[in-house]
Amino acid sequence: MYVIGMSGGSGSGKTTLVKRILNKLPKDSVAILPQDAYYYDNSHMPLEERKKQNYDHPQSIEWPLLIEHIRQLKLGKPIEYPTYSMLTCTREKETVTIEPTKLLIVEGILIYTSSELCKEIDLKIYRDVPADYRLSRIIKRDMKSRGRTADEVIKRFFETVRPMHEEFIEVSKEQADILLSGGEVDEKAVDFIVGGILHIMENE
Repeated sequence: MYVIGMSGGSGSGKTTLVKRILNKLPKDSVAILPQDAYYYDNSHMPLEERKKQNYDHPQSIEWPLLIEHIRQLKLGKPIEYPTYSMLTCTREKETVTIEPTKLLIVEGILIYTSSELCKEIDLKIYRDVPADYRLSRIIKRDMKSRGRTADEVIKRFFETVRPMHEEFIEVSKEQADILLSGGEVDEKAVDFIVGGILHIMENE
């Protein structure tokens, strides 16, 4: 199994890029493992306290479980990864089954901050997007899917998201093999990535 990492700051368009790549690959040949599924469960806290937690710090992720799941897939064994609700800030009862595939894409803002996880990734891609562009995307996303007001999103961005990006995520791009810069990724870049992936899959 070949493992590709897809990282970049919050709101950089990682998930959108992954979807565009998937649309051009054979079905059932690729599995997606989202870093966000591995946030520690905070159900023991009141909701207001959960919302105040720093979800942009590497310590918010259960790295041992994520790494173990990747290793299990490499051994040809299926996994059940957790699901996490950004509305309640807790892990849900449901899990998601992933069967071993030729290609695994691991996606998340913090994945290159873990040296152990980096050892499991064969090709690392990083979306390098300006902060102002990312902020506009974060406002739209968090208001739509995470139950936050625009004021709450902006406050959190300057108090947590931007400082954590500068301290951990921005420097983690040094681990990347490919940097994709700019607000949007054009179709040529997507085709280039897909072409490389197809070549890898044919030789796996």
